Amino acid sequence: MRASLVLLSVAAALMTAAPSRAEVLDFEALDGWLKDDHLAALTSFLRTCDLIDQPDWKPICALAADVPKDDASARSFFELFFKPVVVGKPPALFTGYFEPELEGSPVRTSRFRYPIYRRPPELTDGVAYHTRAAIEGGAIAGRGLELAWLDDPVDVYFLHVQGSGRIRMTDGSVIRVGYAGKNGHSYRSVGQEMVRRGTHTLDQVSAPEIANYVRSNPGTGRALLDTNPSYVFFRKIGTLRPEDGPIGAMGRSITALRSVAIDPRFTPLGAPVWIEKDGRRPIRSLMVAQDTGGAIKGMQRADIFYGTGKDAGDAAGSVKDPGRMVLLLPIDRAFAMLDDE
Repeated sequence: MRASLVLLSVAAALMTAAPSRAEVLDFEALDGWLKDDHLAALTSFLRTCDLIDQPDWKPICALAADVPKDDASARSFFELFFKPVVVGKPPALFTGYFEPELEGSPVRTSRFRYPIYRRPPELTDGVAYHTRAAIEGGAIAGRGLELAWLDDPVDVYFLHVQGSGRIRMTDGSVIRVGYAGKNGHSYRSVGQEMVRRGTHTLDQVSAPEIANYVRSNPGTGRALLDTNPSYVFFRKIGTLRPEDGPIGAMGRSITALRSVAIDPRFTPLGAPVWIEKDGRRPIRSLMVAQDTGGAIKGMQRADIFYGTGKDAGDAAGSVKDPGRMVLLLPIDRAFAMLDDE
């Protein structure tokens, strides 16, 4: 999942990302490049740049820390040391995600009856464990693994999808929870299952619509959620400030509208990514590949982090838009990709 606490091997991603199609562009070809906030992008890039342990990235990251803190200098930095590269064939598919804010309890009550679980000690990464249906049916209940209790099974499900969240407890305290592992089963799209069953067309499916459908059809809806066998376990995170975003796949806090989840087979974690998202709320912005997700697969695929809370959730939940995703890679690496084709 996207908020993994296990630091993915950035070096491996950088070395093994071997696209079947790459096109090197000039910065003038990026729609809206001159209008973006490049300093905000540089700030996000610096959060994780030191984790990219590759010879052609390390000097760039060292120089990035000394760039003057103004937009013109930040833009010049990206233009001087990177080349834009389109990997794969557009159109891209852009979706959105967010950090939920939920109500919860440290113990089960008549209202708070739906648990989220800590990682079971016997869980082995990559090995199939109990399915979602089995866990929801009580397969690991009563073992003291309950991390918190929520009042809505739909909120539990979407907390799994998002991979992290904030939970306001009954005593007024707020805990941050993040990804601690999954049950070894592949993610299966509930939205695609709704289309397959004929209850919805593809253009009708969105996170808010899935939530409304399940809440309006409790029996059928819960069974629908169980068609996704993947299940996520959580841990408490006590190191984040209230203003910090959740922890991404690189083990650092991510930034609203400056961080994206990508497929690390094709997009290096830590790399700047130029986003040209079309649709109802277009985006032309430089972001950073700092997260991953079970449903984020492919060269032209990105999940945009919209921030924390209901407004961010409303914005993220309706995003399913085309466009173009362009990587910014060190110049030699960019042209070497053309030689590898």
